[in-house]
Amino acid sequence: MIIMFFLYKILATILFLISLPLYAIVRLCRGKELSGWKEKLGNFDTPDLGKKVIMFHGVSVGEVIALENLIKKAKETFPDYKIVVTTGTKTGQEIAKKKFKDIADFITYFPFDITICVKTFLDKIKPSVVLIAETELWPTFADYCKKRNIPLFVINGRISDSTFKLYKFMKPFFAGLFKNYTGILTQSELDREKFIQIGADKNKTEIMKNLKFDVKRIDANFDLNQENFRVIIAGSTHKGEDEIILDTFKKLKAEFSDIKLLLAPRHLTRVNDVKVLADKTGFTSGYRSKSDKFDKNDIIILDTLGELSRIYQICDFAFIGGSFNKTGGHNPLEAVVYNKPIISGPSIHNFRDIYWILSRSKAGKIVKNPEELYLQMKKLLSDKNFYIESCNDCKNIFEDQQGALDFVIKKLNALFNPSL
Repeated sequence: MIIMFFLYKILATILFLISLPLYAIVRLCRGKELSGWKEKLGNFDTPDLGKKVIMFHGVSVGEVIALENLIKKAKETFPDYKIVVTTGTKTGQEIAKKKFKDIADFITYFPFDITICVKTFLDKIKPSVVLIAETELWPTFADYCKKRNIPLFVINGRISDSTFKLYKFMKPFFAGLFKNYTGILTQSELDREKFIQIGADKNKTEIMKNLKFDVKRIDANFDLNQENFRVIIAGSTHKGEDEIILDTFKKLKAEFSDIKLLLAPRHLTRVNDVKVLADKTGFTSGYRSKSDKFDKNDIIILDTLGELSRIYQICDFAFIGGSFNKTGGHNPLEAVVYNKPIISGPSIHNFRDIYWILSRSKAGKIVKNPEELYLQMKKLLSDKNFYIESCNDCKNIFEDQQGALDFVIKKLNALFNPSL
C-alpha cells in the first residue's frame, strides 16, 4: 500500500507539472479565467482561525447546497469553533459566498492534491476536523490528514453505479486510502455496501441518510382564491421553458377546465417577457404583486421575491425549471416537502442524487421532452389513485430520509466531547 501511494504522489505530481501549464494556456486562449488556481496552489491569506476549526468541503453547487443546514447547525452547536468552507469549482465558490458570507469565518478553494499544495493548505487552515461531502476522495490530502491526526470524514457519501464499477478494479488502492479516514457516512445502505466492497472498513462505514432532505416545511397562508381549482406551479423557469409550460397548459386546459397555472420565472428581470407570452395564450393572466387571484385569472405570474419555496404548498403538483436547458435544475425538495409531486426536464445534474431517489417512486418524474411533460401532467390530473400514491410517496421519502443532520452533529459532539 505504501508503494502504491508513493507511486500515486509521484505520478500525480508529474502529470500536474505537465498538464497544468498546457491547460492554463488553452483556457486563456479561449478567453476563460483560471478560477481559484492561486488558492488551489496554496497562495491565499487567512484570518486568525485559532486552534478550533471545522472544515466543510463541497466540490460544486449541489454539494454546497446540501451542506447549508449542517453548516448553520454546526455554527449554532459549536460556537467556539471557526467554520471554513471550501469548494472545487467557481460556481460552488459563488454559492458558498452567497449562502455562508455571514456564517463561515473563511471561504476558499480546496487545494490541488499535490504534496506542496496540500501541506501549505493544512499549515494555514489547521482544521480540527474535515468533513467532505459525497465522493471527493483525494489520496494526498487524506494521507496528510492522517499524518497530522486530523479526523477526516466522508459525509452524505454516495457512489454512482458507473463509478462503482471503476473503483472495484482499484480495490487494493482504495482499501489503503480508506485507512486514512475516521469515518465514511453514507446516504443509504446501498451506498454503504458499495464503499465496503471497494475497501472501506465496515466498522467505520455507517448510514447517515441524505443531508439534502433535512429541510423544514414553512407553512403560510396564501389566498389566491385557489380553493376550487387545481393549481400547477412551474417554478424557477428559464428562457425557453415558459413557452413549453404555457403550451402544455393550453393543451391541458382544453381537457381539464378546473386547472390554473402559477408561473414563477427564476429571474424577475424576465417578468414582463413572461407576461407577454402568457397573454399570447389567450388566457387571462395577472401578477402576484398586484394581488391578482385565480377566480379572475387562469395564469398568475409570481413576481415577488422569497415566496416560491413556501407557495408550493398551494399547488397540486409542480414543474421544476432549469431542467429543459443546461442549467442543471433547481431544488425539487422545495415542493416535495409539502407532499407535492414534481416533474422535471432531463437537465438535473445539480440535484442528480435527489432525483435518483424521487424518480424511483411516483414522487418525481424526469421527462425527456415537452410531449412527455404533457403526458405526465395529464396522468396526474386524470388518474386520481396515481396522484394520491404520488403524494404519499413524497411523504414517505421525506420520513425515510430525514435525520442526517442530527447524525453528523452527534458525531462531531462525540469527537469534541469524548467524555460525554
